[in-house]
Amino acid sequence: MRIFFFTKKGFIRGMSGFVFLGLLAFIFLQMIKPQVAAVPAQAIYQGNSGQKTVALCINVDWGEEFIPAMLEAFKANDAKVTFFVTGRWAEKNPDLVRQMHEEGHSIQNHGYKHVHFNNLSGEQAREQIVKGGRIIKELTGKESVYFAPPYGEFNTNVVTVSEKLHYKLIMWSIDTIDWQKPPADTIIKRVMNQLHNDAIILMHPTQPTAEALPELMTQISASGYQMKTLDQIVITDNEKKDKNEKTSH
Repeated sequence: MRIFFFTKKGFIRGMSGFVFLGLLAFIFLQMIKPQVAAVPAQAIYQGNSGQKTVALCINVDWGEEFIPAMLEAFKANDAKVTFFVTGRWAEKNPDLVRQMHEEGHSIQNHGYKHVHFNNLSGEQAREQIVKGGRIIKELTGKESVYFAPPYGEFNTNVVTVSEKLHYKLIMWSIDTIDWQKPPADTIIKRVMNQLHNDAIILMHPTQPTAEALPELMTQISASGYQMKTLDQIVITDNEKKDKNEKTSH
């Protein structure tokens, strides 16, 4: 058996070498560690009123042939909803946009075209949102304050641009997946099985959606919920403060 003897000086040199190698290894691992992009947390997925209210949000870039029937159903059930329209669709259907607005529904921004916003630069995203908002203002006389990106896509660029333009970024908590055109009964079950306070319910103008709405709204009302526009279930900090001040007097 061989026995090794280390002097104090040699031991210190050896330990220094180990520390140096360890430091190099740590630096190398940090360099190759995959960089995970932070997930933006600024999107709104549901309201915060704390009340038994829900917001039906209809994203519109096609399906204008089904909107008159949907408007009739909303009127019959005393429901106010939020339409997210693309600018190009609004340009082609100005009378429908005005009718939606005049009947008390909220008209909000879905971009100018139905494009993948994750593929756009910050400037391109800005142009889409600004152009869509300008057309809504021209047709309704009101500024849009909510932006729902097509396909539910958003990244840091979209979040930053939305904030700079003073838009709140809207997602949803219940998805009907009605763009796949399932039977009306399926749409009703998807909503009722998940219904909750301050739900944001995503819909589109399709034939099954128009067919489902009368029964769906009957069931929502029977469950004790009111159907309101998005601004009535998404309460800002200032609105909360004002409400608390009024309550305290």
